[in-house]
Amino acid sequence: MNARTKPVTVIVNGGAGHGHDDQAAEDLRAKLREAGLDAELVLAKDGEEMIAAARRALENGAQMVAAGGGDGTINAVASVMAGSGVHFGVLPLGTLNHFAKDLGIPLDLDEAVRNLAGGVPRQVDAGEVNGRIFLNNSSLGLYPDIVRDREKQQRRLGRGKWPAALWATLAALRRYPFLSMRLTVKGETLARRTPFVFIGNNRYTMQGLAIGERDRLDDGLLSLYVAQHPTRLGLLRFAVDALLGKLGSERDFDVLEAEGFEIGTHHKRMHVALDGEVTQMDTPLRYRVRPGALTVLVPAATIVSTTTTKTSGKELDPHAHTRTPL
Repeated sequence: MNARTKPVTVIVNGGAGHGHDDQAAEDLRAKLREAGLDAELVLAKDGEEMIAAARRALENGAQMVAAGGGDGTINAVASVMAGSGVHFGVLPLGTLNHFAKDLGIPLDLDEAVRNLAGGVPRQVDAGEVNGRIFLNNSSLGLYPDIVRDREKQQRRLGRGKWPAALWATLAALRRYPFLSMRLTVKGETLARRTPFVFIGNNRYTMQGLAIGERDRLDDGLLSLYVAQHPTRLGLLRFAVDALLGKLGSERDFDVLEAEGFEIGTHHKRMHVALDGEVTQMDTPLRYRVRPGALTVLVPAATIVSTTTTKTSGKELDPHAHTRTPL
């Protein structure tokens, strides 16, 4: 390692939910020192800067790289860390923080910093589609459309995030959009027409108090949830759940689990959401799981259940439907 390179790099999104001005950055540096961490703190203004900082840290031999922000920030840094074997730390500074919650990482900043110093490494999976990773989920159809419309209203009309989301949702309800797709999995091809497709990194709970959460992130599989044909009221419920990063109840979806699958449409390109960030991709979309791609620091007291959780919902049966050619 370069003598001037610190063993720990912490990359923080300056625009994350809690905000990070110069004073907040200095406070975080003090917390890192108090936890016994010799760390360089990098304030990044966008995803490109986060990715560049993570690459520099790995090239310079960092022993641990941590990301501070929401799920989009965690995704950006994790995209570099995946497959590196270097310890990956998480400081949940965003609004929803699904990845941190599902791993039992404390949401309190002081405790999260202490976890960087005293946490234990745990191998967790990442999902991937056309070379881009996701830690929580990817979605097609309704959710990416709402996010794009919301962002346009924020830029052009100056609306706040949630008022813009409301107007975008109402616009989607008027359009009543459906996506026609071809799903290829385990050698079979299924045709579906649906307003909303949700692909989870591992299994999501669809019932009880833990709805929308994952019991584990190391089962080596992806879960695919295809929304059944809803009414407009049902479409509204899908939209609200999607904006909160959740699924609906088990009665709303057909479910399939696999290590990978392919989704094709008649569109050459389509909008895809990855951990809440929307990008455009060429079709077909090729999804796969990357088992144990990340070495994440989690609290030593976290108890990881080894019991396999059976996915709720009605399973998609490839043999119960007419095969259609790609």
